[in-house]
Amino acid sequence: MWKVRSAVPAVEEQDNANLPTVDEQERILFGEKDKQREAMLDLKVEIHKGLLDRLNLGMLDKTPVDQLKSQIAGIMPELVSDHEHPLNRQERENLIQEVVDELLGLGPLEPLLQDETITDILVNGYKTVFVERRGQLEAVPTRFQDEKHLMRVIQKIVSAVGRRVDESSPFVDARLADGSRVNAIVAPLAIDGSLLSIRKFAKQPISIEKMIGLGSIPEEMAAVLEAIVASRRNVLISGGTGSGKTTLLNAMSTFIDEKERIVTIEDSAELQLQQAHVARLETRPPNIEGTGEVTQRDLVKNALRMRPDRIIVGEVRAGEAFDMLQAMNTGHDGSMTTVHANTPRDALSRVEQMIGMSGIEITSMSSRAQIASALNVVVQVGRLSDGRRKVKSLSELTGMEGDTITMQEIFRFKMTGREDDGTVLGHFEATGIRPKFLQDAEAHGISLPTDLFRPDLRIN
Repeated sequence: MWKVRSAVPAVEEQDNANLPTVDEQERILFGEKDKQREAMLDLKVEIHKGLLDRLNLGMLDKTPVDQLKSQIAGIMPELVSDHEHPLNRQERENLIQEVVDELLGLGPLEPLLQDETITDILVNGYKTVFVERRGQLEAVPTRFQDEKHLMRVIQKIVSAVGRRVDESSPFVDARLADGSRVNAIVAPLAIDGSLLSIRKFAKQPISIEKMIGLGSIPEEMAAVLEAIVASRRNVLISGGTGSGKTTLLNAMSTFIDEKERIVTIEDSAELQLQQAHVARLETRPPNIEGTGEVTQRDLVKNALRMRPDRIIVGEVRAGEAFDMLQAMNTGHDGSMTTVHANTPRDALSRVEQMIGMSGIEITSMSSRAQIASALNVVVQVGRLSDGRRKVKSLSELTGMEGDTITMQEIFRFKMTGREDDGTVLGHFEATGIRPKFLQDAEAHGISLPTDLFRPDLRIN
């Protein structure tokens, strides 16, 4: 009896030993999914080639998308049957859409570009794609057929704006038709495959009201910003990459009077000004011979001859900072620009360094005097650890004391803690300082309640 009972568990142990573990089951499952994905990619490539032989390529751009889908749907059964790959109705519709995206759009990127919850698309080689949603990065299953497929998409993007990317010119800034900003870097600089970064262009510009609703800025501070813009104070918006500088610049520009002529200058056109009288300028890189480059500094100088009321530079990076300050000091009040910096004081230091990059012999004291005279307000924006973007500080330049630019903070965001899920806790508060620019605002017929600046003001 003892032997019989002992034999049963022995058989069970032997059977269980032959069963795959949980990890092995997952590997098998994901391996099958990868095989299916590979098979669909191969099928899509073959169908794409077959369609190119049957469709009138010269009429693709002129054919309505619905009509093109109908034509492809009529050809699909023959092409699919040739490859003996069974497809259900949903798979067939998805495949048609993917082939249309390949013919008319940017292939695998099209669904990501249409997804309004995505703000950034980051391609790390043809097999790996990340996106940013609500300030957080996440991997997505999107992938390209191979490195050549990814390069075709990159070339399609950059050639549309008259630029190129290859071994002799391995990185490039460009933009999509909707204004989305694109950066691509390829071999030999990109070691593990071509890298593509797309900062999506919001179809609906984010207004100050939307920013208030999102908690990025309190209503009280927004009222002060409106007074700053309306009273033609010169503004520098400071922040890190992806902190929302351009978004805030767009939102603040809505406070500019419709009667004013605005000239915008950018490396890659992103601004979405809503006024009727806007002249947009964009830089141009050198051509294949290394000539023909037009820099932001060239455009700032030219803008002064275009009778602007205000000049808006998307971002100052080099010597154009000096020309921008000169414009602010010579009758173009109310001009605005952005700069990469982590604090308002760092922003002023960066502008001073950029003046040195202009090639003009000028002392540090004179540079700081130019900055103190030209700029009135520094707005600091930032992205919190939970992904949310905030206007973290609003400061006013008040002049010079010795060789130091004096500045006073009017509002700030104060962090108070963090919840278990990582959400940052905090509130906006006034410092109790009444800004000097209120006199200019009152001269323009704008009055702000004094309660906005009381030191006990706390805004959640």
